[in-house]
Amino acid sequence: MENRRYRIMLVDDEMTELSIGKNMLKDCFEVFPIPSGERLFEVLEHVEADLILLDVVMPDMDGYETLKRIKANRALTNIPVIFVTARNDEASEMQGLELGAIDYVTKPFSAPLLIKRLKNHLLLAAQKKELEKYNISLKELVNVKARQVVDLQNAVLSSMADMLEARDSVTGSHVVRTRKYVELLVQQLIEDNIYRDEIVEWDLDFFFPSVQLHDVGKIIISDAILNKPGKLTPEEFSEIKKHTIAGVDALERIEQKTNEHSFLYHAKIFAGSHHEKWDGTGYPDGLKGEEIPLQGRLMAIADVYDALISRRPYKMPLSSEDAERIITEGKGSAFDPALVDAFQKVVVQFAEIARVYR
Repeated sequence: MENRRYRIMLVDDEMTELSIGKNMLKDCFEVFPIPSGERLFEVLEHVEADLILLDVVMPDMDGYETLKRIKANRALTNIPVIFVTARNDEASEMQGLELGAIDYVTKPFSAPLLIKRLKNHLLLAAQKKELEKYNISLKELVNVKARQVVDLQNAVLSSMADMLEARDSVTGSHVVRTRKYVELLVQQLIEDNIYRDEIVEWDLDFFFPSVQLHDVGKIIISDAILNKPGKLTPEEFSEIKKHTIAGVDALERIEQKTNEHSFLYHAKIFAGSHHEKWDGTGYPDGLKGEEIPLQGRLMAIADVYDALISRRPYKMPLSSEDAERIITEGKGSAFDPALVDAFQKVVVQFAEIARVYR
């Protein structure tokens, strides 16, 4: 409860009624006699009201119209309003209550009874305000806890990616760069309103960090193959290809050990589908066109671009222009045509990311 006395706005066009009302209530409340609805809004610009006692029958702006304006004003809408009137008919009372009045009292009224009703309504209003503050505080606490969970889960994703990259001596900051490539592509798709229905369903707080685990399945590949200083044999390449299925299996095993695994949803899709090709010649499942999840189609462009512009023991890095040409040539065969179009719009930014995080 506040230390100050409750402020009651007494609105009536009859000066006699204002005088009687103020004398009746002044021992219990701070009373503001107000002669019209228009004047009420002027006062409310400077004084915070706890409750409004509002006469129904007034010239120019009657009580009903005044109440409509109160309820239409976000700053005033929660102030309790009680209608005061000489009318004693059900229709008038119903009209006031439907407009948002909390009570309806008829003249003449008993001072003790009116004061008691006012105190009851003020107590309810105060309790409602306290409950709203509690709910806001609770919501803020929940949001903080949720953010902490997201941060923890993303830290897990990042740590797993760091451990994986530490085994692979040839890829450098591949996971950092590919995450940023995918972010650029998704931002461009949003700007171009492409694949909007799919993207709006994604929780991007989990989506972008999940990119880092697209190669998590390489954990099963031997160091001899993973870090081989030369081109892979067909047999070794067959072993490398197993990392897609192994990645999905590893993430599913993690899911089985925790109740909160929504943060792994996109990671599984990235891991399992980033080597599929638009024409169906990719692996592991030979998916074709939009059978390939959008996550995998995005990752395919980011992954191939980074492989092309990166140095390997068996090849020199290509320029960004050459990488762009190769990806463009793969439009409709290796890559989703719509994503290639988006890629061409941001390829300069791709090159800058490659330069900064090389």
